[in-house]
Amino acid sequence: MATIDETYSARFPTSAIMSQKAKDYFPSGIVHQNRYATPFQIYFDRANGAIKFDLDGHETVDYVGGNGALIQGHAHPEIVKVVRETIAKGSLPGASTELEIAWGKAIKNLIPSAETIRFTSSGTEADMLGMRIMRAYTGKNRIIKFEDHFHGWSDGASATGGADDNWEYGIPAQILNTMIVIPPNDISILESLLDKDDDIAGVMLEPTGAHMGQYPIKPSFLKELRQLCTDKKIVLMFDEVVTGFRVAKGGAEELLGITPDISSWAKILGGGLPGGCVTGKARFMEILEKKPGGKAIYQ
Repeated sequence: MATIDETYSARFPTSAIMSQKAKDYFPSGIVHQNRYATPFQIYFDRANGAIKFDLDGHETVDYVGGNGALIQGHAHPEIVKVVRETIAKGSLPGASTELEIAWGKAIKNLIPSAETIRFTSSGTEADMLGMRIMRAYTGKNRIIKFEDHFHGWSDGASATGGADDNWEYGIPAQILNTMIVIPPNDISILESLLDKDDDIAGVMLEPTGAHMGQYPIKPSFLKELRQLCTDKKIVLMFDEVVTGFRVAKGGAEELLGITPDISSWAKILGGGLPGGCVTGKARFMEILEKKPGGKAIYQ
């Protein structure tokens, strides 16, 4: 009887060849860590709706959907039409356009706490900017995050508290020490930390919990967290890269009725194209505004 690997290899022979070729160009033969698979990754050449088609002609239901960004599925006709029309007018204007105002208006109409918006190129960049806003607004250095919560792959966001050395490999200890990683759903741990450490700028988390909500956050804990951040005058940041527009049109904050100070969003904003943003209350976002004689975050 054939092994699983043998059956797999026989089903995807073209992908096996491509995977071997890729090793001449890319570490491990992949261009994204999530592509890694054994004995090799499958190569696709097109997709439509919820179906992807590999190089050997098989159809696969795409439960991942562009790492979650394709809420409308692959090659949605309206998105394809707009992309074609817009890119024909210029690939990268490098200047302001009226489309950014329309985009901002659409986001503001959806997200309850979005008094102002700053666009980024990805969710990782949105989380990086959010952390910088927290520090600049409070004048403090340390940020609390929760075990297993994903906030992109920047140096600070990759802190795991030592739970996964691979994530922290290559990151200076000085940066890791600016992050505090704790288990979720226990407000007493947070209260104790904030009583002992007056250099904490804020708390960031995925509002429904880690791993697409598989490790859930209790709504009651979120309410306690909201009140604690208010009382301690630190910033509460929701990472809505996963939850944004999926759990509700206005994200988890709308579903749960809990308002963060700032939030991060990602490629789902652009139909799966590179993009993201930070939204928030104006008093937190104004740290991005350059005023005569004042300081402002450069982004």
